[in-house]
Amino acid sequence: MPAIAENYIKQLQETLSKINFSEIDAVVSVLKTAKENGNSIYIFGNGGSASTASHFACDINKGVSYGYDKRFKVICLNDNLPTLLAYSNDVSYDVVFVEQLKNFLLPNDVVIGISGSGNSKNVVSAIEYANQNNAITIGITGYDGGMLKKNAKYSFNAAVNDMQVSEDLHMIWVHLMMKCLS
Repeated sequence: MPAIAENYIKQLQETLSKINFSEIDAVVSVLKTAKENGNSIYIFGNGGSASTASHFACDINKGVSYGYDKRFKVICLNDNLPTLLAYSNDVSYDVVFVEQLKNFLLPNDVVIGISGSGNSKNVVSAIEYANQNNAITIGITGYDGGMLKKNAKYSFNAAVNDMQVSEDLHMIWVHLMMKCLS
């Protein structure tokens, strides 16, 4: 067991050492501009990425906005379980995010999709829709970034072939965003 833990930490450290700080700076700039211009920020993902998206919305809506007149407006699309289930049951799970964006998305809003593989069909299709409707898109990925990295205008890629290490870096990204936006 100690070898498993040691190898995991070593892989995490190696991946952390390869973070592209220009990707972080670019996203921070996009998010600050959205706040200043009053644009909404939509974030979503599946499974562990859904938890990360929800955590991001909490940290930014409360942790970075509390006590200020001008606030971030972050909406986590996977937090409305009845809406997700209605689209899943009545239409298809592939449209659970894009259909919600159709209700709210305005030009220059920010759309953040999180997918460890970068190939979650419902995440990628929502990013494609956002691009077609003049939104600013950000992909948070692991592995090689998949289709999400290719389709998003901005990206943070935890370039490692391990889902758990990718998800660890995604949470670090959430906390970096909070620190940089405070």
